Amino acid sequence: IDMQANPDNNYKFIMVYQDHLTKFVILRPLKFKWAEEVAYNLLDIFTLFGVPNILHSDNGREFVNSVITNLCSLWSEVKIVYGKARHSQSQGSVERANQDIESMIATWMETNKTTKWSESLRFVQAMKNGAFHSGTYCIKIGILQDKTNKFFNVF
Repeated sequence: IDMQANPDNNYKFIMVYQDHLTKFVILRPLKFKWAEEVAYNLLDIFTLFGVPNILHSDNGREFVNSVITNLCSLWSEVKIVYGKARHSQSQGSVERANQDIESMIATWMETNKTTKWSESLRFVQAMKNGAFHSGTYCIKIGILQDKTNKFFNVF
């Protein structure tokens, strides 16, 4: 999510990592949309929650980079997909999630009388992940416990 119009100190972007099946989201503030910064955050996510089978980005250029490719090469089962999603529903799901996140951030900032949106991300993430989702018929955080952690396949 591009926040350049409302920078928070050095932060200008929000990285939204969303599990396609569960709609579980992880939010990270970014200073730049550089592959190195994204890869650093992805490594953190992968080592905490496990590695996805497919890593999809519709943002193209800044992620078509050897840094991301090298990170994903640590796990042979990860396939990297660039470009628009094949199914418009999945792309729409991400766009709706981004709109929800932006709205929740605005509400949090207004309630807390602050312009520091980066401080809201943990709370917004918790609210998004604690909510019941009609498509999965459960609370997202519960599904996460069933995921196999592939991190240990690296060794």
